[in-house]
Amino acid sequence: MTANLDPTLQTALGQVRIVSSEAGRTTIEYQVAPHMCHSGGVAQGGFVCGWIDAAMAHASLSLLPEMTPMSLEMKVTYFAPARPGLVIAEGWIERAGRATCFAEGRLLDPSGAVLAKASSTIRLIPRAAVEDAARRAVGG
Repeated sequence: MTANLDPTLQTALGQVRIVSSEAGRTTIEYQVAPHMCHSGGVAQGGFVCGWIDAAMAHASLSLLPEMTPMSLEMKVTYFAPARPGLVIAEGWIERAGRATCFAEGRLLDPSGAVLAKASSTIRLIPRAAVEDAARRAVGG
């Protein structure tokens, strides 16, 4: 078996599947693996933040697919530990403008218990501009 030395963001975060994504709301399932955990089998907070952030970004894309969501700020509140196994990230758009949107999200365990909540301010940038800047950054 060969290790994947160039994982995608989705595989690095342990994404299982996008359950739903429509009209400003997205639900994504993730598998918390032991390598994502620290002492006592608790998922590292950066993964929790990343899971909710991804759900909020997908929620913005469900409304404005031609725009790239870029987080300006994000606040996460942790209520209970995420442990190895399945978790569900939900993200939704509270308000969207032409250049900015305000999103909220949460992470649930399979029984529906809320493990963490987040809110974010997202800058919306035309996808073509982001892709052009990325090409210039790598010399292409």
